[in-house]
Amino acid sequence: MEARHQTTMRINCAQLLKGQTGAARRLDLLEDITGIDDDLKIESPIRGPVTLIRTADGILVTASLKTDLELECRRCLESFSTTVELDLQEEFHPSVDISTGAKIPVADTEEDATVIDEHHVLDMTEVVRQAICLAVPMSALCREDCGGLCSMCGQNLNEGQCQCVAETVDPRLEVLKELLQPH
Repeated sequence: MEARHQTTMRINCAQLLKGQTGAARRLDLLEDITGIDDDLKIESPIRGPVTLIRTADGILVTASLKTDLELECRRCLESFSTTVELDLQEEFHPSVDISTGAKIPVADTEEDATVIDEHHVLDMTEVVRQAICLAVPMSALCREDCGGLCSMCGQNLNEGQCQCVAETVDPRLEVLKELLQPH
């Protein structure tokens, strides 16, 4: 099984579909995916090894991919870069029989994203987009010890202390105040 460079997530897999179950093909993917999703700020091409394996029903795609995203810190609201890593394992199914050219009915449970088109092209774009969306942290932090913003003046506490006067708190509520402080 030889590896070759692939510059698109659209892969012609006709030869692999003609092969025996277990036949494999390995690619090194490098693709600019800027604009794959309006909610994602992609900073670098997606990259990594992709393996395609012929199964009895289609093509199993496994991949270990990385890309860099720009996120906003939930505490200080500053933008920062982070690398997201994706481990994909998805089976794609042909829509046309490779030998006869006859249409193959698509099962109701199959997503359109995992159907190989009538030209025997497997498109990983939607599967990769979904995987990136799932890999984005729900509560992104620029760093673990991010100080956040001052609740009174809005000063970014990572850049230094603000000049706000500490308010006096009823001693009975001191425990609650400590719970609300960023750690």
